[in-house]
Amino acid sequence: MSETSERRWGASAAVRTTFLVHGLVSAAWVARIPQIKAELGLSEGALGVALLGSPVGVVIAVRLTGRIAARWGSGPVARVSGVAAGLALVPLGLADGLGALTAALTALGLALGVLDVAMNAQAVAVERREGRPLMSGMHGAWSVGALGGALTGSWAAHLEVPVPLHLGAAGAGLALAALLGTRGLPDDAEQRTALDDGAAGDGDGALRAARRPLLMLGVIGLCSFLGEGAMADWSAVHLRETLGAGAGVAGLGYAGCAVAMAVARLAGDRVIAAAGPVRVLRAGGLLAAAALGAGLLSGHPAPSVLGFTLYGLGIAVVAPITFGAAGNLPGVPAATGISWVTSIGYAGFLAGPPVIGFVAQGVGLSWALAIPVALALVITALAGAVRTARS
Repeated sequence: MSETSERRWGASAAVRTTFLVHGLVSAAWVARIPQIKAELGLSEGALGVALLGSPVGVVIAVRLTGRIAARWGSGPVARVSGVAAGLALVPLGLADGLGALTAALTALGLALGVLDVAMNAQAVAVERREGRPLMSGMHGAWSVGALGGALTGSWAAHLEVPVPLHLGAAGAGLALAALLGTRGLPDDAEQRTALDDGAAGDGDGALRAARRPLLMLGVIGLCSFLGEGAMADWSAVHLRETLGAGAGVAGLGYAGCAVAMAVARLAGDRVIAAAGPVRVLRAGGLLAAAALGAGLLSGHPAPSVLGFTLYGLGIAVVAPITFGAAGNLPGVPAATGISWVTSIGYAGFLAGPPVIGFVAQGVGLSWALAIPVALALVITALAGAVRTARS
């Protein structure tokens, strides 16, 4: 392997490490939520307030990170925020009340939000160097990390490992992994140069011209993230309470969706390179809408589980494609474009669960879950924005 090839491989591996760490941190604590709730004596309402801390922190961070990453470079920002995200698990495990838990989750969300923008900007830099799609595989590494974090957390809970010990050890180990595993992150000096040139007005003009495609890409992301949140929060409830499935079967809806997304993302780069991002988005949106719609209309657990699974397959590459398009807008630093799209898209995580719940209260959960079906069709309709953004 030549020195150039080794450097490129090292850069790609370092960026994948940031995605892996992000996924591991995001899921490491989730399995401990019931124990945290019990040990702190929190009601369902109080826990709900605390859990808002993380998504609120993420939404704030992604909106503010673009200019910071564009000024200092997404590589250093990714390294620092990766270490911070790992260490943020420590106070989460030590929280002794509602206020401390909310503050810890907000800090975790802030660190993960900063890392999210920076690592996606790094993925754009690697794609430019390689001259081929790589973003989907990067997000696949995130999915693998999230699965690993969830399984490790479940294992620790099963062994009754104390929450402070589990999250403290996980936080220290992941912070070290972020520090050591990201030394090969590529330099993105051209993004900082673009921002510096913008001081004369060109950058601001490019950003103003890019607002429409950024808005459309953000809407596509919002449609995807709202659907993902709906699958995570409501698929098991639908299977259990609406269709009468057993407790074991009820969990298969989101499990199938998550596994399908991971597999599709790991294989997505080749498909995108062969068919093009617009066709992939359109086909994925149609598949997601048709599969989920048919599953909901079936009224039976097995077709519904299949529908949730195929929905995940259909929307798996929406985030990688839209983030990649946002990071390649002419004259706009990658971190800036990505921060715009993520700040719009992640609003779906905040709005999705309560919107589904409110609609379900009025017309039933089956009809409420038709909202992700409609939004998948919106993704298909707006897929051309990817071509516009990359032109």
